[in-house]
Amino acid sequence: MKHKTIKAMLISMGVMGGTAFAQEQLNVYNWSDYIAPGALKQFEKETGIKVNYDVYSSNEVLEAKLMAGRSGYDLVVPSNSFLERQIAAGIYQPIDKSKLSNYGNLDPAILKSLAANDPGNKYAVPYMWGTIGLGYNVDMIKKRLGVSSINSLDVLFDPKIVSKLKDCGVTVLDSPAEVIDIVNNYRGIDPNSQSPAELKKSAEVLRAVRPYYKYFDSSRYISDLANGEVCLVLGYNGDVLQAKTRAEEAGQGVKIDFVVPKEGTLAFLDTMAIPKDAQHPAAALKFINFILNGKNSATLSNYVFYASPNTAAEPFLDPDVKNNKAIYPPESVKDKLFVQKTNSARFDRLLTRAWTNIKTGR
Repeated sequence: MKHKTIKAMLISMGVMGGTAFAQEQLNVYNWSDYIAPGALKQFEKETGIKVNYDVYSSNEVLEAKLMAGRSGYDLVVPSNSFLERQIAAGIYQPIDKSKLSNYGNLDPAILKSLAANDPGNKYAVPYMWGTIGLGYNVDMIKKRLGVSSINSLDVLFDPKIVSKLKDCGVTVLDSPAEVIDIVNNYRGIDPNSQSPAELKKSAEVLRAVRPYYKYFDSSRYISDLANGEVCLVLGYNGDVLQAKTRAEEAGQGVKIDFVVPKEGTLAFLDTMAIPKDAQHPAAALKFINFILNGKNSATLSNYVFYASPNTAAEPFLDPDVKNNKAIYPPESVKDKLFVQKTNSARFDRLLTRAWTNIKTGR
């Protein structure tokens, strides 16, 4: 009888089923090249939580997985412009800020900006922010265009200019909403226009230069730019600066630079959010709080070369990051930045169709 009682107790505790001492898990889905080396191991060491980490390369990929449901992820990193629609669809669960002792480190101005997409900052926590601009191989551009620096989107959207760069490789983000907004702004119209007629005109701009583009991708260009396999990219500032660092470390004479185009460009804010069906929300909150630690946020910014929304990170930022105008732009550049707004479902369908035709050259 005693033996049976002990056995029953062990089963109820999960010991005999092998679950009593199972390690707690956290399933993270983040952008590629968007975490500092050692950060996950440090989190695991501090908390005892095992991190399973997957990556994606566009908001569209993330949204498709989340909208389908049962993604299997506990923490995701959506951009602010996609939040409004996703929140309305009931994808996320509210953030329990009482569990975030480091929440007060966040810049109030950033939180206020985010509230336009997430009223009351109920569902998302700022991660990093940045801009989209031109990354280029200095020597390759000089050889073909006769200039050592560029500052206009003409090099990307004017057929007479970009045709001269076809042989060295031109790439564009595979992100229809962001790229079309940038083309709209380049054309001098509302970057967030949802007019089908204006979409058609902006698509024509891209269709005219499509023969000179090597590919559309939102992560591959980092290594290709660093290795001298492409010469011009429309990419994220931090990614281009990562390519620049890799090129310098390789010591092969590849010189990379980044510029926010004079016409202006899109600024984005990436956030941390917990899917409604997350299996380990408590672990996700611990990870968010870990990232919000000032030193941890600075370590992240120092590696990925994106701006931290964390005021407590400032003392720990490397000088070449803190003083880099490509990461923390001056007011004269900030004045030319715009933010992306949420598109209607109807317009997104039109956009997706137009984008597919552009990419396939139809």
